[in-house]
Amino acid sequence: MQPALPRFEELVAPAGWRTLDFISDLHLQVQDRATFAVWRDYMQRAQASALFILGDLFEVWVGDDAIEDVADQAQTPDARSFEAECCAILRATAQRLPVYFMVGNRDFLAGTGFARACGLTLLADPTVLVFAGQRILLSHGDQLCVDDVDYQRFRTLARTPEWQQRFLAQPLLARRAQARGMRAQSSARKQSGAWYADVDDAAARAWLHAAQAQWLLHGHTHRPGEHALAPKGRRVVLSDWDMAASPPRAEVLRLDAQGFVRHDLTREASSQG
Repeated sequence: MQPALPRFEELVAPAGWRTLDFISDLHLQVQDRATFAVWRDYMQRAQASALFILGDLFEVWVGDDAIEDVADQAQTPDARSFEAECCAILRATAQRLPVYFMVGNRDFLAGTGFARACGLTLLADPTVLVFAGQRILLSHGDQLCVDDVDYQRFRTLARTPEWQQRFLAQPLLARRAQARGMRAQSSARKQSGAWYADVDDAAARAWLHAAQAQWLLHGHTHRPGEHALAPKGRRVVLSDWDMAASPPRAEVLRLDAQGFVRHDLTREASSQG
């Protein structure tokens, strides 16, 4: 069963934009300082005309009030929460170049408070980016994994205002505890070798046709690559980031008028380390 076609927002790139960077699925968390360090270093030197973060920047986001939470000083010496530490990095980058953020399935509760604190622009999923004579459809990608029926049911429920209001009404400590439980379940599922759905090509083609776009750019699946979508479309999948993996992964997809180029940040991290 194919999903109903969504509403396609549109973003027209200013004439001065020359190079765009895209990242997704970093799953930042306080326990993974290696991936965080590569991301922090990249953000401090990013020189693109604009940066697009296409979901799952964070392993979990339990509400915008987490930015104001005081962390365990044994983990964060200046007493800021991990969320606040990340927000400060985003804000510093956003002062140099436009930063656009699209929520994913892990950080879908990031809202206007997060955007204001970080100085970035929230991006609807999906959004058509008009750049260099091309229409490029941007998405996190989870909506197109139609074979993951259980997740699609949860997604429909969790994106309702009622569900979010109930969850966010709980104390922050309770929300963090629930998030830890969800992460543990996810880790157990990965270790068991559970199957994960990929993007449905028929659904992707329908989106491209409705959006009058030539390219679909997304993350979510952790299967970086490029796929032809007949008759003329292409589906480009961003890489996830994981410096603890073998081999480690941390990649930026860069777009200019000539097309896409993948930049492997793990090599730079190795040379600096």
